[in-house]
Amino acid sequence: MMSILVAHSYFLGFDRKQVERAKPYPPLATLQVASLLREAGHEVAVFDAMLAGGTAEYDARVRAVQPRLAVFYEDNFNFLSKMCLARMRRAACDMIASARRQGARVIAAGSDASDSPAPYLAAGADVVLIGEGLAALRTLVQRLDANPRLGTGLLVEGVPGIAATLDGRLTVSNGGRVPDEQQPAQPAWDLIDIGRYRSTWRNAHGYFSLNMAASRGCSFRCAWCAKPIWGNRYLQREPAAVAAEMTYLKRAFAPDHIWFADDIFGFRVDWVAKFAAAVNAANGSVPFTIQTRADLVSPAMARALREANCREVWIGAESGSQRVLDSMNKGTTVEEIHRARARLAAENIRVGFFIQLGYLDEQLEDILATRALLEDSRPDDIGVSVAYPLPGTKFYEIVKSQLQAKTHWQESNDLEMMFEGTYRSDFYRAIRDLLHTQISFQNRAAPPHDDQRERRALERRWEHLIAGEHQYRNAAQEVRAPG
Repeated sequence: MMSILVAHSYFLGFDRKQVERAKPYPPLATLQVASLLREAGHEVAVFDAMLAGGTAEYDARVRAVQPRLAVFYEDNFNFLSKMCLARMRRAACDMIASARRQGARVIAAGSDASDSPAPYLAAGADVVLIGEGLAALRTLVQRLDANPRLGTGLLVEGVPGIAATLDGRLTVSNGGRVPDEQQPAQPAWDLIDIGRYRSTWRNAHGYFSLNMAASRGCSFRCAWCAKPIWGNRYLQREPAAVAAEMTYLKRAFAPDHIWFADDIFGFRVDWVAKFAAAVNAANGSVPFTIQTRADLVSPAMARALREANCREVWIGAESGSQRVLDSMNKGTTVEEIHRARARLAAENIRVGFFIQLGYLDEQLEDILATRALLEDSRPDDIGVSVAYPLPGTKFYEIVKSQLQAKTHWQESNDLEMMFEGTYRSDFYRAIRDLLHTQISFQNRAAPPHDDQRERRALERRWEHLIAGEHQYRNAAQEVRAPG
């Protein structure tokens, strides 16, 4: 059996927006892999980058553990891992190099590594797993356990879904991006410092939240959404198993709240109803937040979520423009967004909208339609981003010829337009700020005279921003005009 150090490279401290939010979650997929390897009989340690100070801490850990194998397995349930944040890629490559300097063999896996294995291999990884890669990981670990000096060619021979450097050339085998049908192992919670997470949450927010996942993947086909790990598969756990895990977390760590990291929680009303019955029977219920789609929120679904103790639902609304939604291949309508919000509100469930600005050919009238959606539906909260072309998506294929010098955000608050969008990045950032101001204004009680004054001030900010952008665009056209 081998000594294995499992790690990921998402450092909260490298992302200013996430530092300010102060809502860190343990790396679920990383801990599941640690549990899987430990169940196979290996001596497993975990380096949790989330609350670490930097890569120097990994250097110290790898020197202390002296592992025969270093596995870098990014948390596939962390949506920020789906995009390549440049600082996190640099961190991963530095950590890989550190492990190699200590004589460890290295296997790397994650969304960015699946899409762009070359930097990880150049940093010193022996193998990159393509997609979830659990079946390939089992095979590779078995071979290294039998012969730790096995050359890369023999190590990867006949293994589908991997990338490696063979004879000086990048070689990618077929068969990746196929999820493992086997249910994931329960995360190895004991291998990380839960107390640090509890302290961070309670100091910043006065409560403690942990994360879970009841499913993997998504079967819908939004043109901009990444499928680097699970493809278009939706693999759902049994409701009784999810209820048992929530009960365990409640008794072991006493969280005040659970964040379900699923792309889509529940999907069917009968699943949610069974989960509610099982978790309530075990007295294991913890208030929780989920993500879902507007077209899945029937009245029965809203009731089932309330009975399960769901307190907040985040919906991928994306836009208030039906034209933009159709262009995204979202498969939902603006009316469905309105109905979902109303149905959840009727069950006293808070609602957040994810909003995406800057999608292909989005015009001012589309942005104003999104503003109107927020005014009419009045969600409790919003998250606003701009369109990010992720490799492997239809959206990326459409705009890749337009990609500019900057191809990755440095951190999640970057919001730089990386293709030729309709407007400038600064304009979209200003729109983001105005939409957040609007939600804050809508959701607080104010005396009538204050309400009217602030409404007029907000309207003037919109008018000033739009006029300034028109002026900029006219000036730019004059500069480009011949003669």
